[in-house]
Amino acid sequence: MAVKNAMTADFLRSAFGGESMAHMRYLIWAEMADKEQMPNIGRLFRAIAYAEWAHADNHFRVLKEQVGDATVAAGAVFGAGKTVDNLQGAIDGELHEVEQMYPVYLETARCQNERAAERAFHFALEAEKIHVRLFQEAQAAAQQGRDMELGTVYVCPVCGHTTTDLPDACPVCGLDKGKYKHFTA
Repeated sequence: MAVKNAMTADFLRSAFGGESMAHMRYLIWAEMADKEQMPNIGRLFRAIAYAEWAHADNHFRVLKEQVGDATVAAGAVFGAGKTVDNLQGAIDGELHEVEQMYPVYLETARCQNERAAERAFHFALEAEKIHVRLFQEAQAAAQQGRDMELGTVYVCPVCGHTTTDLPDACPVCGLDKGKYKHFTA
């Protein structure tokens, strides 16, 4: 189904841009965490980068019939510092998505009866809430100059749900646990 409303289409493009940048930023910050001898935090960044890719993929697919060039305005955290600072950037970016961006985008899609966009925004919003918590846990360890304790991180490739406890099915989209991507030490 094609996106019919210009505002929802603009929000999808903006979300795609933001998620794409988060994906790349987290991969860069993962390398930096590895260099600081924090491989578990590096792995967390990589896992969440994959979730951000899933969000960008969902937004892009909803826009599949919106062919042509577009200038995309998307907020982003820039800079690369120590891992503890990069984690604050990640927390700030995720909180922006949870508290400001996705609630507005989701409500707009609902009001404009854009079901596919609503689904994509809902998936991202639910995952971003978890990302905030995981990044806060990682930052608490990094503030003490140590790596975080972290087992396997599981990411749903459909909605980006991210967890350290593999559920039988994704609580957001219902995908079977066997389809989750695993990020192990």
